[in-house]
Parts: sequence; structure tokens; C-alpha cells
Amino acid sequence: MKVTSLPVVDLVLSEPQTLIESATKISDRLCESAITTEATADFLVTPKEKPQPAKAFKVGRWGIFGSTFFTIFLAEMGDKTQLATLLMSAQSDSPWVVFAGAAIALIATSLLGVLIGRILATRLSPKTLETSAGVLLLFISVMLLWDVVHF
Repeated sequence: MKVTSLPVVDLVLSEPQTLIESATKISDRLCESAITTEATADFLVTPKEKPQPAKAFKVGRWGIFGSTFFTIFLAEMGDKTQLATLLMSAQSDSPWVVFAGAAIALIATSLLGVLIGRILATRLSPKTLETSAGVLLLFISVMLLWDVVHF
């Protein structure tokens, strides 16, 4: 609805008139607009605002890096890889060589995981990947628990 189509706006923007002429003109315009269009009803009723979509929270590259670092760092604390590295370092006379070997091995396995994950993401839905990873982790957990309980 245009602002200029309202009868009151036209009167304000036009030349000054007497009070009776203005009232008559307003009533005539209101009757005409009520018959031909619903402009007056639109003017009197406040429009409902459309619900705005939620703004996506943008995570920058440093946010992705930080969340990945802390997730992997906490997940790797106390796992078999760290314990194996600890034992190798204790038995070796050169702990920095053990560190370099373990670091390169972890980088290689992470690279492999990223590449395979990228390939799978182009072929499978995120829900399927998430379900498959969950089932695989449950299977590994059951196998590890079976080793502990069985022996």
C-alpha cells in the first residue's frame, strides 16, 4: 500500500481547506476506498511481522581450528597412542626422535581421516556418516570391553 493512496496524506500534502470540506472529502475517500480496495483496512490494521530466520552463527577458520584442536587433544589424552609413546620414550635414549615419529604418524593418520572424510561427505549424507561413525565406535568399544572381560 502506497503512502500517497491514503486519504489523510493527500489532505495534509494538498492546499489548506476548510474543516467541513476536509471532513467531507475524507468521508468520501474512505467510502470509495472501502468499496474499491481494502487500503483503509490495511492502514488501520498493523501488519504482522514475518518471522525472521535464525542467523547462522559463523565460525571462522580459527574457531574451526580451535574446536578441532581441543576436541582431538582431549580425546587423545590417556589413549593407547599416548601410552605407547610414553613407553617408547621411556625405553629410548632419544625422546625427541620418538616425539618426531609419533607426531608424523599422528599427522599422517589425521590427513588420512580428513581425506577419507571429505570423499565420504561428497557421497553420503551427514546423518548417514554420523550414524556409521557411532556404530563403528560402539563396535570398537564392545570389542575392547570383550577383551578386558574375556581374559
